[in-house]
Amino acid sequence: MNPIKKLCTSEAGKATVLQGNIAFAVGCVRSGIHAVDGYPGTPSTEVIDKGLSNVQDLIEVGWSVSEATAVAVAHGHSMAGNDCVVTMKIPGLFQAGDLLTSSAFFTEERGALVYYVAADFTPSSTQHLVDPRPLIRSSFIPVFEPRNHQELHIASEIAANISREYRTPCVILVSGTLCHSEGLVRLTEQKTRERAAVTVPLSEFNTLPVVARKNYDLVVTERWPALKTMAEQSPLNVWEKGAGKVGIITCGAGDIMVREVRQSLGKDFDILSLGLTVPLPMERIREFHAAIDGPVYVVEDGYRYLQEAIEREGLAVVGKAETDTRTEWDPASVSALLGYPLEETLVHGVEPLKRPPMICAGCPYRLFGETVRQMKKKGEIEASFGDIGCNTLLHFMDAVDTGLAMGASEGNRMGYVLANPDKAAKCISVLGDGTECHSGLDATRNTLFRNVPGVKVILDNNWTAMTGGQPGPTSPVNLAGHENSFDLQKTLAAHGAQVIEASGYDRKAIRRGLTEALANAEKGEFTTLVVTGSCIRKVPKSAYGTKMTVNADICKRCGLCQICPGIQADKDGLPSFNNLCTGCVSQAAACAQMCPVKAISVAEPSETETSARVTLPDAPETLILPEKSALSLPERLAVAIRGVGGQGNLFFGRVLTQLAFLAGYDDTNVVKGETHGMAQMGGPVVSTFSCGAAISPTLLPGTADCLVSMEKSEVLRPGFLNTLRPGGMVLLADTEVLPHGVDEAMYPSTEAITDALAGYNVVIVDVLKAALELGDATGRIANVVMMGALSTLSPFDAFPEEFWFQALKNVSPKPAIWNANYAAFNAGKKLL
Repeated sequence: MNPIKKLCTSEAGKATVLQGNIAFAVGCVRSGIHAVDGYPGTPSTEVIDKGLSNVQDLIEVGWSVSEATAVAVAHGHSMAGNDCVVTMKIPGLFQAGDLLTSSAFFTEERGALVYYVAADFTPSSTQHLVDPRPLIRSSFIPVFEPRNHQELHIASEIAANISREYRTPCVILVSGTLCHSEGLVRLTEQKTRERAAVTVPLSEFNTLPVVARKNYDLVVTERWPALKTMAEQSPLNVWEKGAGKVGIITCGAGDIMVREVRQSLGKDFDILSLGLTVPLPMERIREFHAAIDGPVYVVEDGYRYLQEAIEREGLAVVGKAETDTRTEWDPASVSALLGYPLEETLVHGVEPLKRPPMICAGCPYRLFGETVRQMKKKGEIEASFGDIGCNTLLHFMDAVDTGLAMGASEGNRMGYVLANPDKAAKCISVLGDGTECHSGLDATRNTLFRNVPGVKVILDNNWTAMTGGQPGPTSPVNLAGHENSFDLQKTLAAHGAQVIEASGYDRKAIRRGLTEALANAEKGEFTTLVVTGSCIRKVPKSAYGTKMTVNADICKRCGLCQICPGIQADKDGLPSFNNLCTGCVSQAAACAQMCPVKAISVAEPSETETSARVTLPDAPETLILPEKSALSLPERLAVAIRGVGGQGNLFFGRVLTQLAFLAGYDDTNVVKGETHGMAQMGGPVVSTFSCGAAISPTLLPGTADCLVSMEKSEVLRPGFLNTLRPGGMVLLADTEVLPHGVDEAMYPSTEAITDALAGYNVVIVDVLKAALELGDATGRIANVVMMGALSTLSPFDAFPEEFWFQALKNVSPKPAIWNANYAAFNAGKKLL
């Protein structure tokens, strides 16, 4: 039985540690929700992708081509009597805005319509920071903001019940902090829900103007007052009484940030924690405000929706100024708001490197990006209008200039050309296949309809790659495994577009395609160039076996091959291949195509390499764990882990949560936080873990027992050292990851880093070397080597190694991975 199905069918009350999105997904099944639809969007994607896709026999689930389409599907379910959840991120809600607002005013009995809307107010992978609550409020749709992982687990039932009872859609607005962090959850009861009895004819679900008028009046005069009464009486809005001297009104993830600070400071604040933020329980807010002798603070993510609503009622509160740019709270900023600012540790004289996110080594987009960069440099292309998705990262290759919204690139190009007709053959639009199917085809049709010449490039990697490789119309199959019949090239041709196709691994074909398309534009024609090549995350593992080599005798040290993070040059300019190299997944290597003297080729396996293969010992199939009651563990434990996307920091955190859970911290709490989104693509990543007397997945400064840095210079990232408690330890990997395109001289020297860490308890270990010696050419198990080293140091040595091994096996149970991790952990123990 797969792990998700096991969670959906296990006994009620069982404790487990789950990512927020998975907690919600499991809750959907256990509460009897009939269907879930959606479109991938960080940080909401895992609900379907990693969760419900694994239990399609228990619930109707699928990906739609856009958020607007997904909402329409969900509304259809509702009219049929099904309770349906539709998932998206905040920009997706706006993309579906017409359907959101139009469907908000039906008052007939029907199935529940629930929106699961994930916020990214950091942002990690979102193009804007707009607070959606004013739009939702103007549509008279109630909003529930879960405050912790347990509440997220039961959120679908809460929202579906509100939707059913009040005959209204309901929005679950959830913080990205909760979506992507992990926390302790006790599984709810398994229930079944009868389909709603839809007794009215479908003709009642019509938005004719006369019907819209009637429905609006009913909502404003009847449904909205009933919702306001419900909000005033709801147990979801909780007043936790303190000394009555200081009051805090909060909602969503702000709740756990406030509680973390209150616990740390030992203060007796009053807290009014709102689960429902639309409509607001204004009478309860007035009562709370009147009971506080001192200041009343407001802590909310987003802009100032809650604060401004309270101030309009004439109640004085302390929150954010109109010009305050904060959109997301953490314990440190909450503490400062309350008048308890924390000292910041400044590292003088040395700074970490800038690490813009990059496309993966071996990505089929790379040669296209390099070709466009060179054509721009020569003046053959003056502007490149980009879009949302992996193609956005071509900005860092100087191959994409602009970026706006899903599917907007071609409309941008068309408008630019209409204003500058002489630029038609000097600019291109760029987007991915998923984005073309989402909303980009509208712009394709518009360009053909308006007869505007130019070039549109569609980078077709077969998957919705930026959010993790979900299936779309251009994928071999859909989520249910059914073969797709959609053909992108035929669709474009049927629209009337000229279509040129080129492989993403054929530099000359890409160049020819662009040259031909721009020549067509000069003649007043519109051409689509489709660049093909599957996302490397979706190709078989066997495709990764290709190794590259450089002939040093003929290499000119010209640097033209330095286009990828998998290849780097030494101080003399001679290139070599590092552990990031994928061999372009057995396609024609991009670096080899850049070399003017053909000095780069596929390496032939040598007898030496064959004989040097490492044989790993077999890991035990079963582990016997010591009694938890015999362990002497700290009341609270916290770790922060930094590194570069791809080093396995998030896996590190997941293993620590399992370790704590197995060792008995399920009686108190286990939480983990992490960075997702574009930061994973070679950018800075942080993962945090805490257990015991811990509340927030974001650590308060001065509370971490240990800082782990998987990349040497990342320890200098602002705010990281602040997290360490006095007397805590820094565990530093002797691993340098040079960002692509950055001169080696820019990297901080070992002496500079050591000097910056003077006064700290620092332990340096070469985990990458140990991983490579175990035969892992990618170095990916270096994170497990680091865990082995950590397990030997206090206070982490209080956990018997059997618990560490079981935690590793729980996270990655496949035999081959378990064997490698077992060996890596033992290798790490030997380093100290």
